[in-house]
Amino acid sequence: MEKEPRALEEDLTFHPYNVMLFLLLFGLTFLFLALTASYIYIRVTMNVPPVRLPWLFILNTTLLLGSSYTLMQAKKAYRNDDTAGYQRQLKRTIWLSVLFLVMQGIAWLWLFNINQISMQSSTTAGFLYVLSIAHFAHVVAGLPFLMAFYRTARKQMVEPITVLLYFSDPEKRLKLRLLTIYWHFLDLLWIYLVLFLAANWLI
Repeated sequence: MEKEPRALEEDLTFHPYNVMLFLLLFGLTFLFLALTASYIYIRVTMNVPPVRLPWLFILNTTLLLGSSYTLMQAKKAYRNDDTAGYQRQLKRTIWLSVLFLVMQGIAWLWLFNINQISMQSSTTAGFLYVLSIAHFAHVVAGLPFLMAFYRTARKQMVEPITVLLYFSDPEKRLKLRLLTIYWHFLDLLWIYLVLFLAANWLI
C-alpha cells in the first residue's frame, strides 16, 4: 500500500537533510540576533545616531514575500501533480528572487551615491550594510537550488512516465519542503531586520 505524503514526510523527519537545515537555521538565528544585539549595545553605549531605513528595503519586502508565496504555490502544484503549474510557479519564484537582489543593489547605490552613506559613515551605517548583505548572501545561496529544481523539472517532465516518477519521488518532495522552509525563514528574517532598523530610527 502506497504511503500518503504526510506519512512519507514523517518517515523522513530525522533525515540528514532535515537535521542540516535545522542546524543552519539555528545558527543563522543566533548570528542575526547577535548582530542586532551588538547594534543596540553600540547605539546605547556610544550614543551613535541610527541610519534611516531606505524605502526600497520596504518595497523589497513585498518582492521577497511574493517569491515565498509563489514557492508555496509550486509546492501545492507538486502535491496536485500539476506539471505546468509547478514549473510556472518555480520560474516566478526565481524571477522575483532575482528582482529582490537587483533592488537590494539599487538600495545600496541609493544609500551610497545619493545620501553619501557608506560603511565608514558611522557604526550604525556599517551594521545596516552588514545585516542586509548577510541576508542578501543567503538569498543568493538559495537561488542555485531553486534553479536546480526548475532545470530538473524541465528536463524530466517530458513524458507521462517521467512525470509520474518525478512527482512520486519522496526525496524530491523532502527537498522541496526544506527549500520552502528555508525561503520562509529568509522572509521572516528580512521582516525582522526591516522592523528592527525602522524601530531604531524612530526611537
